[in-house]
Amino acid sequence: MKIGVPKEVKTHEYRVGLTPAGARELALHGHSVMVEHNAAAGIGISDEAYRAAGAAVVDSAAEVFASANLIVKVKEPQPAEIAMLRQGQVLFTYLHLAADKAQTVGLMRTGATCIAYETVTDRTGALPLLAPMSEVAGRMAVQVGAHCLEKEQGGVGVLLGGVPGVAPAKVVVLGGGVSGTNAARMAVGLEASVTIIDKSLPRLKELDLQFGPRATTLFATAEAIEHQVLAADLVIGAVLVPGAAAPKLVSHDMVRQMRPGSVLVDIAIDQGGCFATSRPTTHSAPTYVEAGVVHYCVTNMPGAVARTSTFALTNATLPFVIALAEKGWRRALAEDRHLLNGLNVHAGKVTYEAVAHELNLPYAAPETLLAA
Repeated sequence: MKIGVPKEVKTHEYRVGLTPAGARELALHGHSVMVEHNAAAGIGISDEAYRAAGAAVVDSAAEVFASANLIVKVKEPQPAEIAMLRQGQVLFTYLHLAADKAQTVGLMRTGATCIAYETVTDRTGALPLLAPMSEVAGRMAVQVGAHCLEKEQGGVGVLLGGVPGVAPAKVVVLGGGVSGTNAARMAVGLEASVTIIDKSLPRLKELDLQFGPRATTLFATAEAIEHQVLAADLVIGAVLVPGAAAPKLVSHDMVRQMRPGSVLVDIAIDQGGCFATSRPTTHSAPTYVEAGVVHYCVTNMPGAVARTSTFALTNATLPFVIALAEKGWRRALAEDRHLLNGLNVHAGKVTYEAVAHELNLPYAAPETLLAA
């Protein structure tokens, strides 16, 4: 199979869909890999490294899209990339369609088979291709939140860990999944006062065992969320409903009641965000202030640490890329229910129920399409 890796074109996105080591593995399996010129230059990987791994380097994204059967990316395709997709081609990348009807309709019109990293599952029901970037985003959330709390960034001027004789900042993490746990781990490590809120009692018990007295766990109710958010210096939104839009847990009114200079970091912004006042931002302009509260809502947070993120992502995606290349998309999905869960759009139809529901689009069961 011909696998194509274009250079990412989203603002300040330096990650790449496949490392040279990944390209070498595919070449050893007898597949051809083509990579766009300078696709990984932003993370210090040269074209020559890909050539040494057995990949071909081409001059433009147009060449990649025109020749490849399988396109491997990181971020959702931008309009110019959607225009280059074609019927029968397979796209394997993060899509986050539930918050983006324009992209969804665009992909439907291409006729391509679009498999989303973020809805591929494993035997435990976890999301193995979302997890590496959730780990990165969770850890980053505390770094950027601490920075935003500084006075010159618009924050109230609080040091996250405090100093002897001065109380540390209060950090509230909404959601105890992968990103929320990693955020809590970093905040605890910096000696902040940390509260984690989740709606799963079994998960809260696990977090209590993990953090002990270093963090407080609370069951998610409207009252608990409101009480904790209004008292917080830094709130990290880390809620996830797989494939669906994030629930709005913090209202406009709650944001208006927060202390001026406090900070909201919305990890869930790819799925629409969990704060009512959230709107997508970029690494070139990552924050804005609304109702006196600093908002950080960058839609590709892990892109800021692109080298670490690229290697972590390829470690997770490579086995699935090899399966798609070895078997073809139809057989690979038929033999792996968990990979089938990643199918979001195929032949002009939405094949992920939560996406269809959120966007009010017709849903086609992926099993039916495979059988056809």
